[in-house]
Amino acid sequence: MTTSERSSRPYLIAGLVWFAGAFLFVGSGRFAALRPPGPQLVLLALTVALLAAGASLTGFRIWLAGINLRQLVAVHITRFVGICFLVLASRGELPAAFALPAGWGDIAIAAGALVFVLLVPDLLAHRTALLVWNLLGLVDILFVVASAARHVLTAPESMHALLVLPLGLVLTFLVPLIIATHVWLFQRLRRERV
Repeated sequence: MTTSERSSRPYLIAGLVWFAGAFLFVGSGRFAALRPPGPQLVLLALTVALLAAGASLTGFRIWLAGINLRQLVAVHITRFVGICFLVLASRGELPAAFALPAGWGDIAIAAGALVFVLLVPDLLAHRTALLVWNLLGLVDILFVVASAARHVLTAPESMHALLVLPLGLVLTFLVPLIIATHVWLFQRLRRERV
């Protein structure tokens, strides 16, 4: 086992524990039982906790600084989950006013991540394009969160699919991770030059 693998292990285990906890929380029905703004507060707390950990835990900060940029971008390939939003909107299980812009936006950002990961050998050589993609991705995810919050507050039953498995994991695991990786990418791109 290499030093890099050893240093990654605690953070990967922490991520798995977080995922398992989110799965149990959502699967138990407790997440869906929260009344607005409960789900939004859970999302906010998880995002703030993750960003605070990245800023204040020295070992975690050092580990993040050593992660390959390609790996941080690859996290955003998960945003193809936007396809699920489109499918659910077509079935009437999510409001189209939320699902269509959220779904297509996520798909576009995921496609951009896939292009960077598979077709761009040197990400820092394309720093400006990566910065633009990262900015668009952050704006998109913040729009999705705000749009979901607005729909939950005005018609909570219309967003029930986001509060149960499997999509409940989007709010309790994936979105905080996506927001954090956008922030971490900005930090890395500011520090690292071609």
